[in-house]
Amino acid sequence: MSNTGITIPPTAAHTHTVIFLHGRGDNARSFAASLAHWRDSRDRTLADAFPSFRWVFPQAPKRPLAAQPGASYYQWFDVWNVRDFAQREELQAPGLGESVAVIRGVIADEADKLGGRWDRVILAGISMGAATSVHTLFNLDVPAGAGGGLGAFLGFCARCPFAGRELGQMRDVLGLEGVPDHDNVLRKTPMLLEHCADDPLVLVQNGRGLRDTLRGFGASVEWKEYPKGGHWFHAPDGMDDVVDFLTRHVLGREGVGEGQGHGGDDDMDMS
Repeated sequence: MSNTGITIPPTAAHTHTVIFLHGRGDNARSFAASLAHWRDSRDRTLADAFPSFRWVFPQAPKRPLAAQPGASYYQWFDVWNVRDFAQREELQAPGLGESVAVIRGVIADEADKLGGRWDRVILAGISMGAATSVHTLFNLDVPAGAGGGLGAFLGFCARCPFAGRELGQMRDVLGLEGVPDHDNVLRKTPMLLEHCADDPLVLVQNGRGLRDTLRGFGASVEWKEYPKGGHWFHAPDGMDDVVDFLTRHVLGREGVGEGQGHGGDDDMDMS
């Protein structure tokens, strides 16, 4: 899979990189442009809020749809039934493994540009891009000398392919080389999941399931659930929560404070 995409350079001295994966059927250019319309309560985009961040938007390839012969989508992996992701789930594994291998390479390249500072690389994704990012974390080995984890993971409208398996089984599904035998990346990468309760495509219970899976694997996950917003980012509250999370966990500065933002961890969990 060739990794074409777009990059938005920082407007200040480069200190961090965000690698942001788009959703199924989207493309890197349109997704990056759409983020300019997602603003916080101070009318800032993420690029405005973090001027020293470089933004990397990889491009998923066009893949044929097994469920619709002759059709193809830009997608990180194929899905048989978007109403039941577990149906013929094995079809997801080949593309997912291929995509995870590419994204691992992108992460390593960006860490190298930052002088080996893996802790200054943030991995993010929406929908299928988030699902791909999750499995990237499962199969990523960050050098111990580089802190053992990434700066952060941001997941929006996310789910976990092959849910219900142990971490070792998750890794076995993709069968990649260079997979760690530990859980350092999961334990040492701060994670934020945001989901709208009225999401019609990736139902919110899938997001809650991902949250519980990651926590079961030892991850520290902040969960933000919003009553409305559909299959997209919530604004401005969701944007405010991202800015606060990155300010606290990546920049190491005081944000609005845990539980004082828009929802807090599990404050709005309507399960």
